[in-house]
Order: sequence, then structure tokens, then C-alpha cells
Amino acid sequence: MREPFFKNTPRPLLVFYLLVVYVFLQFAWWSYLLFDLNAENLKLSRLIQAERSSSTYDAQLRKKQLMIFGEGAVFLGLLALGVVQTRKSFKRESEAARLQKNFLLSVTHELKSPIAAVKLFLETLQRRALEPYKQKEIVERGIAETVRLDQLVGNILMAAQLENSAFQLHPEHINLSSLCAEFSAQFNARFPTPRLITELWQDLEIKIDALAMQSILLNLCENAIKYSDEDQPVLLSLKKEGETVILRVADCGVGVAPDERKRIFTKFYRSGNEEVRNTKGTGLGLYIVAHLCRMQQIRISVRDNQPKGSIFELHLNA
Repeated sequence: MREPFFKNTPRPLLVFYLLVVYVFLQFAWWSYLLFDLNAENLKLSRLIQAERSSSTYDAQLRKKQLMIFGEGAVFLGLLALGVVQTRKSFKRESEAARLQKNFLLSVTHELKSPIAAVKLFLETLQRRALEPYKQKEIVERGIAETVRLDQLVGNILMAAQLENSAFQLHPEHINLSSLCAEFSAQFNARFPTPRLITELWQDLEIKIDALAMQSILLNLCENAIKYSDEDQPVLLSLKKEGETVILRVADCGVGVAPDERKRIFTKFYRSGNEEVRNTKGTGLGLYIVAHLCRMQQIRISVRDNQPKGSIFELHLNA
């Protein structure tokens, strides 16, 4: 059963709708009184001047009616435009508040989790005499958590720099094939079994900012891993078609709904409710990817993978 319209409507927006209804009712009543008064004047003029020609007086009254109608139409149009723009503003503010709330909830969880894990690992090493292999395992897990924390802080700082136009690009000619191969090796080193497989054309040269490209790769692959099953690999492919270098990150995860494919690149946006979400993240990764792509004239798109999942595709000028 469909819920009532007002149940999920924010209170400020509900008050705004009530005021809009009141204003339109007042406008309708004002228009009725003016036309009624004008009609009464018209009848009175015809009675008083029945024996004389009243065409001039009638024309004046008709002119007033047209003037009232014209001014009313302009007022109504401006009022409707104001209502539409104000409603859009309310919805934007409401959506921004929701996204910021989700971000605060997610970033609090994301910061506390690795800190708590590292604390537990250190306390374990401090209080127990462990076998060397066990100590090594705990240290590696602790390092992985600090890497995760470093990436999270890095994304937050990067997003702030991009929003304030403080991030400067330093493009240079690089071997994109080698960069992707090195990134893949470092990325897979974090997992017991490789999660990222590659299909790379060799020696593809391109002029681009290397640090920005690494950030794009990291966030795309992190996003793909996040929404995929643990036993499902992610494919990083690189090839050239004509004068265009095409980079793809394909996963077999949950996919992206068609109506969310533009919104996922919005700052803080994550589908679903943050309070009951199972996946990690802050809603900054794809925002950073989209922003860095725009800065470097890279076209990015997302489409369905087969049989399931998503493909993020970047088109770079060779």
C-alpha cells in the first residue's frame, strides 16, 4: 500500500506546500472579487446610461478587465516560477543534508574500525608470547588496516582539495601499461589471493598526471571489490582503439541501477540507508574519480556487465 504523501515529506517543505496552497486560494479569491466588482460596474453603467450611448464606458470597463487579467496572469506566472524554484531549492537542501548525514555515519565507522583493529593487534602482541609466524600475520593485518586508514584520510583530503580547486595537475608522458601493471601488483599484495586480474596492451604511452591516474585506478578497483563477492575477481583491462586508449574496470558484483548511474558520481552519494548498510565506504571514491576525469578531459561511463556486475570505462586521448 502506498504511503501518504505527507508522511515522508520534511516539515519545512510541508509548511511551504501549505503556504503555497493558501497563496493560490487567496489569489483565486482576489481575482473573483475583482471580476465580480467589474461586472457589477458594467451592469450599473448600462442601467444609468440606458438612454445614452454607453459604448465608451463599456470599452473602458472591458479594458480594465483585460488589464486585470493580464496583470493576474503575469503575477500567477511569477508565483508559479517562484514555487518551482523554491521547491527545487528545498529538495536540494534536503538531499544535501541526507548525504552529509550518511557521510558522517559512514566516515565515523570507517575511521573507528581500523583504529580499533590496530589497537587490538598491538594489545595482542603486547600481552601474549606468540609464535613468529603468528606475530608476522598480526603485523601484516595491522599494516593492512593502517593502509586502509591512510587511503580513507587521503580520499577525504583529496575531496577537499578538489572542491576548493586546490589540487593541481602535473601531466607528463608516462607508460600507462607499466603504471597499471605496478598498481595491480601493489593492489593484489593486500589480499591472500589476487583479486585483480589484468589484460593490458604493452607500452601504451599517454600524457597524464600519474598521481591522479593512480587515484582513479585505486578508487575504481576499491569500488569494484567492495560490491563483489570475495571469490569474484575484478578485471582491469587496457587497450587502444584508433587514437583512443580505453581503460576498463569490470566486476561481477551487484551492479548499478540505471537511475543511479549519474548520481553515483555525486559527492557523498551511496545508495541505500547508511544506518543498515553492510558495505564499507564514504561516498567519496567515485566523486573523486569523476572530478579527476573532468580535469583531464577523460570521458567516463558505466554500463552493465554480463551476466552481472558493472563496467566502468574510461576513454583517454592517446
